[in-house]
Amino acid sequence: MPAIAAKAQMNGRPKRPADRDPVSDVRIITRELAGVAEYIAHVKREIGELRANELYRERIPTAHDELGSVVNATASATHAIMAAAEEILCSTEDSFDAYKEQVESRVMAIFEACSFQDITGQRINRVVEALGQLEKRLSRFASAVNARDSDKGPVDPDDALRQARKEILLLNGPQDEADAIAQDDIDALFG
Repeated sequence: MPAIAAKAQMNGRPKRPADRDPVSDVRIITRELAGVAEYIAHVKREIGELRANELYRERIPTAHDELGSVVNATASATHAIMAAAEEILCSTEDSFDAYKEQVESRVMAIFEACSFQDITGQRINRVVEALGQLEKRLSRFASAVNARDSDKGPVDPDDALRQARKEILLLNGPQDEADAIAQDDIDALFG
């Protein structure tokens, strides 16, 4: 370190080049701080636009309830259809007319049970709409704050637990047709 710089630092003042204007330094710092303040205000506005309270208090619980209702309606309809089909298969009617009447009655019950699909379709559409709103809000927020996904982010222990559970329970519902393995391919493995 040159002797002059060492002497200036010992006096508690860093050495400044003679051509630097302290007023212009203050202006540069002021502009930079104003830029940071503007960015923070922008992020705060975008966070407000997410309406996170509405999402977690209303939309997500409503979507959860709707999906629960879909599951219940589907289970109930499945039970009714299977019970009606079993009654037809196990019929002990002696006369053709009595058997025909029983079959017609049970087929009508099957048709009635199949009406669940209209109501469940409406409920699923509401869930899809809620998820679409969530996706739009998060996308807008990510774009506004220039968020980038990181492969080296903090590890979420719940995420690791979910992944382990998914691997253990491999049977995790129906596949999309585009991702599904064809039955002929499966048969070829065992054939």
